[in-house]
Amino acid sequence: MAIDMSQFFQVFFDEAEELLAEKEKLLLAVDISSPDPEDLNAIFRAAHSIKGGASTFGLTDMTEVTHVLESLLDKIRKGEMALTAEHVEAFLVAKDVLKMQLDGHRLGTVVNQDAVADVRMLLQSLSQEDVSVVTSIVSFVPAKKDSLGSVNYSHIFTIELPRLPSDDLSAITSELGLLGSITKEKNNGDNNVLKLKTNETQEDIVAICSFILDPSDLKISVQKVNLQTEHLPQSDDELGYGFFDPLDSMFSSAVTPIGLVTGDAPLDETLISHENFTNDNKLIVKKESEKHPTSQEASTIRVGIEKVDQIVNLIGELVITQAMLEQRTQDFDPILNERLLSTIAHLTRNTRDLQEAVMSIRMMPMDYVFSRFPRMVRDLATKLGKKVEFITHGASTELDKGLIERIVDPLTHLVRNSIDHGIEMPATRLQSGKSGTGKLSLSAAHQGGNIVIEVSDDGGGLHRDKILAKAKQNGLPVFDSMADSDVWQLIFAPGFSTAEAVTDVSGRGVGMDVVKRNITAMGGVVDIRSAKGFGTTITISLPLTLAILDGMSVKVGDEIYILPLGFVIESLQPVAQDVKEINGRGRVIKVREEYLPLIPLFECFNIQPKFTNPSDGIAVIVEVDGKKAALFVDDLVGQQQVVVKNIESNYRKVPGISGATILGDGGVSLILDVAALLRSAR
Repeated sequence: MAIDMSQFFQVFFDEAEELLAEKEKLLLAVDISSPDPEDLNAIFRAAHSIKGGASTFGLTDMTEVTHVLESLLDKIRKGEMALTAEHVEAFLVAKDVLKMQLDGHRLGTVVNQDAVADVRMLLQSLSQEDVSVVTSIVSFVPAKKDSLGSVNYSHIFTIELPRLPSDDLSAITSELGLLGSITKEKNNGDNNVLKLKTNETQEDIVAICSFILDPSDLKISVQKVNLQTEHLPQSDDELGYGFFDPLDSMFSSAVTPIGLVTGDAPLDETLISHENFTNDNKLIVKKESEKHPTSQEASTIRVGIEKVDQIVNLIGELVITQAMLEQRTQDFDPILNERLLSTIAHLTRNTRDLQEAVMSIRMMPMDYVFSRFPRMVRDLATKLGKKVEFITHGASTELDKGLIERIVDPLTHLVRNSIDHGIEMPATRLQSGKSGTGKLSLSAAHQGGNIVIEVSDDGGGLHRDKILAKAKQNGLPVFDSMADSDVWQLIFAPGFSTAEAVTDVSGRGVGMDVVKRNITAMGGVVDIRSAKGFGTTITISLPLTLAILDGMSVKVGDEIYILPLGFVIESLQPVAQDVKEINGRGRVIKVREEYLPLIPLFECFNIQPKFTNPSDGIAVIVEVDGKKAALFVDDLVGQQQVVVKNIESNYRKVPGISGATILGDGGVSLILDVAALLRSAR
């Protein structure tokens, strides 16, 4: 049964982009002197799958590049060529070209045809080089020639296809013929039967066929050939016949209708590799079940982000409705309305669980960000003549999709800074008693309701004296006895840089104000730790999501404001003797031998308060960027979960306000921008 492939264009684009990213990741990690055979096979399969998909959808420009790329990869993985640094570099350039072509088809962006022609020529020239065979990288039993020069293959597949148009059948036969020796058998009723002798796997066959036909209409049986004898195996055990379930193929998620069931049992795969031979040249058979004692099915479904956002918005409205119900019933008699109040409490718990479950759908692993950097680190280090070891930790840590996309640019700037001006040249490092290879690490971890991301290098560190001198030159209010933490924050001043020369890579400080502004706009904070000669660590703390937050309701006059709970340390009612006036600088409050600036909210927003004397009201102690302050409010209303609404897109930016929410009584409450309030106070 032929199917309309146009509905799978977007699926192909997504799958191809994932395959290109995986290919780049494997290429950057490959050991050129002794490459992992499985990695070589995975790189080949990625190119082969992209080629098959591009051919099916008529994307001939991508097909032409991947065909040459696939041919070269096939020679390397079969041991006909030794992998070299030139090969890896060419494969990375080919990946960039394929990504450019993919974006051209998907987004309509310009494709540099000269670059496409150059990479094809490069791959063809490398493919024609006469390189000695390297048998150590062979991951499978190589095709064995007998005395007459014919090839013995390790598998014989019988492939039964449904009746197809002649063009489709010809296309499948042609592509399968690239895998080995193929012959057409007599038709089985309405079906076409092909016999393929090959060293490839069932996944390679299905990757080709599944772009033309529905995998449920594909039936494959396999005969394993004993390469150590001159005759074909006779018994059923030797023949190794079994049926392969096409739904287990790498592309089955893209083309398999939901609810599709096949009656064929999956083949109990026998692993054959050069490691399976003893000194007596006898084959040791290892079952896949022995290698992986347990197998769990994993299934995914692709859903447009706009649908997820719609669900998140509806959950937000449900949270507001639930808050309304709670407020309406808070004055009810608990005895007379016990069942109603119990039901509402149950609804509150379910709403909270539902909200957390839906928000988790928007969560993406930090690997989405981290995977972009190995290639960039490699290219920059090569360009600058430095040696850099790139390490990542916590790539599986999850963050809201909306934030994860916005954190890419700030992290990119920080990583480039570390390579350009953090890590020293190899000769300089050796003179300092360090290893010639610098270390750059990127880590992510959850801490409470936040995610903490660190960019750390073991380079030369920040130079305190240079920063202070530059700050004085720029007219910034600084003094020599400033704490290190305050000195490091100076690099976030607009236009601040201590770089002696401007490079096209980065400048420590150039654009750092933009980095901090972007992170602050996401509700995050930035901290710097550095020691001269030992390196620098920049820490970014972000909320896990901006859609819904836990807040404390505070009252000032007739207004209710929401204070994000993550910034709150404690609240207290100050005594008169703990409040001190500083001439021309406002008031401070003494909290456990520490004096903190007192920020009256009624003055910030020009409203009439209930109390003007701090000892009559409440002081809420908050902390941002390691700096503490006390917010003076009239009263505490309570703690609640609120849905964040963007006030800037619906009205305009309001100083000291980060957003708005709808309260249980239907009124609008403003969410305080704590970081902005503390900055204005300082």
